[in-house]
This record gives sequence, structure tokens and C-alpha cells, in this order.
Amino acid sequence: MFGGFTGFQSKGSNDFGERMINSVATQSLRHLFSSSDAVEVAVRCSPPSKLLQGTIDSFRMEGRGLIIRKEFEAAEMMFETDAVSIDVGSAISGKIRLRQPTQAVAQVVLNEDAINRAFEAELVRQHLEGVTDDAVTSLSGGDPVTFRDVYITLMPEQAVKITAKTDLPNRKDVPIQLLAKVTVEKRRRIIFADAEFLPDGISDDMLPLSETLTKGFAEVLNRMVDLERFNLDGVLLRVNRLETKGKQLVFSGYAQIEHFPGAV
Repeated sequence: MFGGFTGFQSKGSNDFGERMINSVATQSLRHLFSSSDAVEVAVRCSPPSKLLQGTIDSFRMEGRGLIIRKEFEAAEMMFETDAVSIDVGSAISGKIRLRQPTQAVAQVVLNEDAINRAFEAELVRQHLEGVTDDAVTSLSGGDPVTFRDVYITLMPEQAVKITAKTDLPNRKDVPIQLLAKVTVEKRRRIIFADAEFLPDGISDDMLPLSETLTKGFAEVLNRMVDLERFNLDGVLLRVNRLETKGKQLVFSGYAQIEHFPGAV
């Protein structure tokens, strides 16, 4: 729900200019997402007369129940800028056009069940199917290997447990089990660091295969999640910190806003 990030409460503005900007920006930002439960914008400008020059003190967007590229779900997303300069004429005509790019504090919240559904998305599956890394094909006689039934469990202190399965020519349903710490590299790549094989519940005759394939699977994961693939129209996300909070994964960082949707 709105206010979940930092106590933000959307307040109706009594100023016509702020209400107009709020309405136009809300409609524009909804186009960033395939669908959404709610998108809300709050513009602050004091005194309101500064809007005549296109100057805004701060601009904040909060959304929940967001679908990105028809397949990826975000429970919540927030970004907030400092002072922003806009083209007033464009706003009157129904578009928000920035006079120059701006940065915003950003936060994105993903639910565990949504993360697991994302492993079935085409953009993700293409990295899990037909893997030809030597680390895994050495056990398959050189045949490509496909990982399936991927399931991630969020744990305290950025720890995650990941399970999956794969098939070899002479062995079906080989279990993959690992424990890792989810971190961020270069502000845009998600890394599963310090991956550790978990042998619990795996039969002794399967252990050598499972351990080797788990190491190969960890390498696949670590080159898979690049936020460049998830940039929104005109908005580039960068992550400074990751946190696991119960069944949620929280990304904190900033957004580089080049333009608003439809205002290029």
C-alpha cells in the first residue's frame, strides 16, 4: 500500500497547477508498466507560482501491483526527485517533458512468489535452457543442459536458498541445491555470492553429479540478472543495496530519468 516505503502519504493539492501535473504525470507513468494496481504521483511546489516557470521542488511516484514487460511483477516501486525543471507548454498539452535529465532516489520491492514466477518468463528461460558451459556438459556427454523447476527461498541477511532440477542422458531429475548471498555488482548486476552446495536429502549415489551441476548452475545465475534488460522507457535503474525482509527482496538505489513515456 502507499506509504509503505518511508511514511509517504499522498495529499490532495488545492492548487490547480499541481493537480494538473499530478494527473498528467500519473497517466504518463502508467505507460511504463504492462498493467498496475495503482500508480500515484505527488508534486510539491512552493510557492505554486513557480510552476509558471516550470520549476518543481520535488516529484514522487509510488506504484504497486506493477507488471513490467508483461511477465515481471513488482509489488511496489517508488522514486522521488529533488528539484525538476519541466516544459510547462508540454504539460498543458498532456505530456511531461523534462528540460534536462534528472536523478531520483528509488526503491523496488519484489515478493518471493513473484520472483519464482519470473523464472518461467521467456527472458529468463532462455538463459536456463540449452546451457553449453563445460562445467555442466562434461557430465552430459557434451549435450546442452537445461535447468528447470527453479525455486528461490528468501532468508535473513540477504541469504537465499535455490533449488532446481536437470536431466542428463543417463539420469533424470538430478537435484540442484545451493545456499548463497544475494548481492549487487556495478549497481546493475545481481550476483549470488559465496554459493554453497547443500547435500541435504540427496542420495549418496547422486551427490557427485548434483554437486558439480550445482556449481555450474550458480555460474549461470551469476550472468543472468542484469538490470539493463529491465530498464523502463526513459528510466534506468541502478541498485546500491539489496535487503531480504521476510518474503520480500528490497532494491534501494537511484533512477536516472532521461524522459517521461511519450515525451521524447
